[in-house]
Amino acid sequence: MYRVYNFSAGPSMLPLPVLEKAAGELVSYKDSGMSVMEMSHRSPVYEGIIAETQELLRKLLNIPANYKVLFMQGGASTQFAAVPFNLLNGSGKADYIVTGQFSKKAYEEAKKYGDIKLVASSEDKNNTYIPQLTKADFRADADYVHICFNNTIYGTKFNYIPDTGDVPLVADMSSCILSEPVDVTKFGLIYAGAQKNVAPAGLTIVIVREDLIGKSRPDTPIMFDYKTMADNDSMYNTPPCYPIYIAKLVFEWLLELGGLEAMKKINEAKAKVLYDYLDSTDYYIAPVEKAYRSMMNITFVTGVEDLDKKFAKEAEKAGFVNIKGHRSVGGMRASIYNAMPLEGVEKLVEFMKEFAKNNPKEGK
Repeated sequence: MYRVYNFSAGPSMLPLPVLEKAAGELVSYKDSGMSVMEMSHRSPVYEGIIAETQELLRKLLNIPANYKVLFMQGGASTQFAAVPFNLLNGSGKADYIVTGQFSKKAYEEAKKYGDIKLVASSEDKNNTYIPQLTKADFRADADYVHICFNNTIYGTKFNYIPDTGDVPLVADMSSCILSEPVDVTKFGLIYAGAQKNVAPAGLTIVIVREDLIGKSRPDTPIMFDYKTMADNDSMYNTPPCYPIYIAKLVFEWLLELGGLEAMKKINEAKAKVLYDYLDSTDYYIAPVEKAYRSMMNITFVTGVEDLDKKFAKEAEKAGFVNIKGHRSVGGMRASIYNAMPLEGVEKLVEFMKEFAKNNPKEGK
């Protein structure tokens, strides 16, 4: 069976054992005589699947009982509006930190609904760092503070959790959720599109503290309302059934590995292989400041646009696909989510060395 090394930022590769188990259950899930894609979401079999999926996620992230786990749709981008609809309900103020394209989109969306303050931005250095902030930087009467914890496009990650005092902290964790342990109690709300580290596109995970539910604006669309979803166990309407089932298999796989502490060690080892090489050569440039490097999305360039294009083309021919950088920044990006094996990163580095040898820069 031919399998490429898929470095896509999302939808991304899934663990091979998960794919194999899903393939074995594709036509008939257990003794149901039907695929999960075919069964009613109101059936006892599927109700068991979604309940188990939630319990497994709670176990992985050690989610306290006073937090609700919601399985929603519309991608993380829908949460750019859902968050202010649900939380912008006191002072009508919210503070945003912009560290990349998605946090900027979230900020621009929220501006439609209230007094939204841009507290800090890393755009002055092309989003190659994370601003360092203290509690004094945030408005004490804000309804919430919003961050994007890991920036898929630029390859940066918060190396600290901002102290927002009594103001709830909201985090988009789409591209780093389940890559390492996280203290959920430090956040009022965490949301994540599943298509990077959890499941196929279509599922959005929302983890929200109970005291933040039930105070939505009167004009909140019912499908955005966290209380609607919480009261109906994420099944007010038909949920993304198959992605939730795949998420269950991924959660089982993570637990079999040893949980998120074990996954963190694996991810650190993978990232070290690539960053160590980038730091050892002057052929490639890693633009992100070292203190803020992402474990999940590693960006680099040669500094020569034509060479970057050639690299992406030759990498694909060699079985390293989707390594071209985002169209807004160019260069290359290796997304090494949980499912990427260490071998894939090691072989990529071998290819990078060979490419540098065969494609010298002028004057080198």
